[in-house]
Amino acid sequence: MATRVLTVDPERPCPDTIDAAAAVLRAGGIVAFPTETFYGLGAATTCEAALARIFRVKGRPEDKPLLVLVSSVAMAETVAEVSPSARALMAQHWPGALTLVVRAHPGVSPLVTAGTASIGIRYSAHRVPSMLVERLGTPVTAPSANRSGEPPPTTAGEVLAVFDGEIDVVLDGGPTVGGRPSTVLDLTVSPPLVRREGAVAL
Repeated sequence: MATRVLTVDPERPCPDTIDAAAAVLRAGGIVAFPTETFYGLGAATTCEAALARIFRVKGRPEDKPLLVLVSSVAMAETVAEVSPSARALMAQHWPGALTLVVRAHPGVSPLVTAGTASIGIRYSAHRVPSMLVERLGTPVTAPSANRSGEPPPTTAGEVLAVFDGEIDVVLDGGPTVGGRPSTVLDLTVSPPLVRREGAVAL
């Protein structure tokens, strides 16, 4: 079955379109969507089968954790321990390009944490993924929509060239700008450690 393409305005996403994509995630599907930099691959973090599909279609090593998107600090608290220092950074940089690695709650899938007991979380400043997560009501994975080791895509066409028939939906919000990915800051160690240099300078 061919992947379905849903066109979406990146500035003013149609709620019906986002709800259709959220329904696919809720049913265990995979949805590609634009972010501030590249297109990402979304699966509901509550669906083990969908998480396993993300690894399979990307060819992603299973010991590599999946970063996830949330739509609020309150949603972050459903999957992670949010310390006062994490909360302060969230207040300063969210929505934005800062991913925080914090302690995961025990119920979070080991496919997300890769057995590390920690989770990387971010609140995207792009309206499409933030609205998608909000309408779904649970965090959504956000690895780049490419085969592992290949360049990340900046258009829906590039996503389809790789994953047509392997994922369920692509939300086509037009070309993304590329550039530097989110900064990844690990708060599970002291002092905190920058795991990936990115758009936010710390």
